[in-house]
Formats: sequence, structure tokens, C-alpha cells
Amino acid sequence: MADQYPTLAQCAVVATSLKVLLWPAYKSTDFEVHRNWLAITYSLPIDKWYFEETSEWTLDYPPFFAYFEWLLAQGAHYADAAMLQINNLDYDSWQTIHFQRATVILTELTLVYSLYAFVQSSPAASKKQAHAVALSLLLSPALLIIDHVHFQYNGFMYGILIWSIVLARKQSTLLLSGIMFATLLCFKHIYLYLAPAYFAFLLRTYCLGPRSIFDIKFANCIKLGVSIVAVFALAFGPFVYWEQMPQVLTRLFPFSRGLCHAYWAPNVWAIYSFSDRILIYLAPYLKLSVNSDAVNSVTRGLVGDTSFAVLPEVTPRMTFILTLAAQIPALLKLFLRPSWDNFVATLTLCGYASFLFGWHVHEKAILLVIVPFSLIALKDRRYFGAFRPLAVAGHVSLFPLLFTVQEFPVKTVYTLVWLIAFLLTFDKLVPASEKPRVFLLDRFSLLYTALAVPLMVYTSLLHHMIFGGKYEFLPLMFTSSYCAIGVVGSWLSFSVVHFTA
Repeated sequence: MADQYPTLAQCAVVATSLKVLLWPAYKSTDFEVHRNWLAITYSLPIDKWYFEETSEWTLDYPPFFAYFEWLLAQGAHYADAAMLQINNLDYDSWQTIHFQRATVILTELTLVYSLYAFVQSSPAASKKQAHAVALSLLLSPALLIIDHVHFQYNGFMYGILIWSIVLARKQSTLLLSGIMFATLLCFKHIYLYLAPAYFAFLLRTYCLGPRSIFDIKFANCIKLGVSIVAVFALAFGPFVYWEQMPQVLTRLFPFSRGLCHAYWAPNVWAIYSFSDRILIYLAPYLKLSVNSDAVNSVTRGLVGDTSFAVLPEVTPRMTFILTLAAQIPALLKLFLRPSWDNFVATLTLCGYASFLFGWHVHEKAILLVIVPFSLIALKDRRYFGAFRPLAVAGHVSLFPLLFTVQEFPVKTVYTLVWLIAFLLTFDKLVPASEKPRVFLLDRFSLLYTALAVPLMVYTSLLHHMIFGGKYEFLPLMFTSSYCAIGVVGSWLSFSVVHFTA
């Protein structure tokens, strides 16, 4: 079959040109975070990495990412050795900026390759749809905003995730798929939220026989177990040997942080927090008790608990139970019907559960849902109907990350062009559903999408014109609450689609 046009390579070249032009743009504290990690891994022996705290931005990713930073630091030494000095806080020479920005682009080649593998592994009948999905992920506004302006390495790591998902398509590469995912966990532990789907799928398809769960493939169990243990031993082995695992785990799982991030991620807790703020004003009329200490509380990204004035407090244990409960139905279906489509759908639902109910969720974690869902979004019109509000809400929710005037055209124009181009393209390519669509869910999807533009106009322009510098929290609260409704609605819609398929 002839290549689809434009090709992934052509789009990658054009996208790279845009990303290079954005090198002088705004950069968040994450830029300094990664510069500091370069300095830590280059200047100190490994057994000091997770104890260093000269900067408040201490190393809090798993060891493979620390090794990755050490590898990058070997090149950073030649670009500007001053960036590798631990005491050189907030150092951002132009050599440092160019080097760190360039590493994001270069490591994103894993994403380009994995998307190419996804298209090549797709059935001939759905090749065109797979190619459109691959282009949408490669040109994603989310990755542009988070990685190439705000600054992170998500494209690199989601490339590994997609590669692992593609390998799960064939029985002959299931073991390699599991190894790739274990490797990913040792780069960034947020992917633990997707681990239950991998466990259920690999257990059922690789360790058990296709006809009976009592047909145990002991050789496969041993190979999978040894491989996973070997990956984790490579990552954590030195820290186990030095008896530093309690310190490493304290860095990886900082439950002293509050329920919500500084900007409410668009999840259930954003709606919960918004409801609590509304109830503060209604409390006198409804005769509700109000915690006066919590009335003026705000959530902060680093430390501190979120306090609610009217509604009950939420604990980490409660969020864990809710997340697990939301994942279990999909995991049961996957175990009983272990197809690749069900596997990707379960990954998506596990991502939804962790994002909607998790503790201290960052808005950037919406990629845990968008990326796997994209791979099956064009399966039929019911899937696409559930994906559409997620595509809108997920990308609009990232706008507060770029709050400077100069980046306003980048985030709004690029995102609007992407949404229009790809949602219209998807609408033309997606096949009809064999089952009837749910009228209310379809209407919600269309109405929700239509409201996105007025919201952007108000939060970006009208609010300042009307209120000036007053009520600065309102645009953030409206954005978070609007996007939370979209993500929750998309989750409910996709759940209906998946469990009635």
C-alpha cells in the first residue's frame, strides 16, 4: 500500500522547525528542575542523587530517568559546563536553553518511530485512520505546550508507551511489550496507573492458555517474571544494595502534597472543590456549617493539604479506593475478553480513573487518557463521539500552563487549528457504528465542543476587559470546571460505549 501523505517524516520536519522557533519562548520551573537534575547526576556519585537538596527541585523520578539525565549531562558539559554546577540555581544561558530544548526534540524520535510502527501494524482496512491518528499525536498541541514551551520529556516517554502497546498486538512480541512497559515505569512512575491493564492482559494472553485460565504456561510465567525483575533490578538494584529504598520511595511518592495541584486539574476533585466554593455562599441559606479556617485556603503545588470549608475532607486512601474501583470493571472485561482493542480501551479507562480520582493530579496527566484513547478513537462513530469532548477539554485545560501574553497566540491559534483540522478529518474517516449511537451523548459532545470558543474568549480577553486585575481566580476556576465536565462526560460516554460493545 502506498504511503499516506503527508508522511510522518515530512510532518516531523515541519513540526521541528516550529519547535526550534519556540526556543526563546516562556519556560516553566520544570526547565530549572531538569537543569538541576543534570547537575546532580553529573556532579555527584549515584548514592547521593536522592539525598541532594540544595535546590527545592529535588530528584523525584525513578532511577532510569536519573540515568537518562546523566547521559544527557555528558553532552551538556560541552555545551556549557556551568549548567552542571549544583549551586548555579536558575542558570539559563542561551547555550543551556538551546541544549535542553534540543534534547527534547531529539528524544522525541522515539515517538516518531512508535507512531510509524503503529501505522505499519494496523490492518490494511484501517491504515488511513491509523495514519491520521499518528499525525494528530505527532502534532499534538498538548505535547507542544507541555514539552516544547513549558518543558518536559513526555514525547520521549509516550513514545515508549505507544511502542509497548504496538508490540502487544502480536503474540510473538508480548514479552517484549511487558519489558518495554517495565522500562517505562522505571523512567516515570505515573505510568503505574496503567499497570493493572498490562497485568491483566499479559496474565491472560501470555501466561494462561487461550481456552482455559487453568492452562498455565509456566515457561512464559518464568520468562515474564524474570524479565520484569531484571528491569527493576537494573533500575533500583544499587539503591537496594545501599539500603536507600526508603529515601527513594519518599521522593517518588510525596503524599504530604495536597489533593489538588496549584491549578485544579480538570477532574472530579475540581468539581468537588468548585462545589465547595459555591456552598460557602449558600451555607447561610442552607444552614450548613462552615470551616472558617478553610474559607481562604488555596491549593499549592509543592506542599500543603487542600482544605474544604463545607464538604468532607478527602484522604489519599479514599482516592486510591475510588481509582481502583473505577478500574476494576474494565480489568474484568479485559481478563474475560483479552483482545488488543479491549487492552487499549482498558488502558484508556485506567488512565481516566487515575486522572479523575487520583491524589494531587497534575493537569499534564491528561495525556494518560488522550494518548491511548487516540489509538482507538476512529474504531467507529461511537468511540469518536466519546473522544471529541476529551480532545477539546484535555487541550484547553493546558492553557493556564502558558500564562504569558507572548505565548497566547501559540496556544490558542495552534490548538484551534489542530482541533478543527483533525476533528473534521476524523469525522470524515471514522466508520459507522454497528450499534446505534446514544442521542444524549452525541448532543453533549457537540454542545460541549461549541462552548469551548466562548470560554477561551472570556478567559483570555473579556475577563480582563470587564474586571481588570480583580478576581484573577475566576478564569482558572471556569477553565478547570468546564474542562472537568468535558473529561467526566467523555469518561461516562466511553464507559457506555466500551461496556455495551
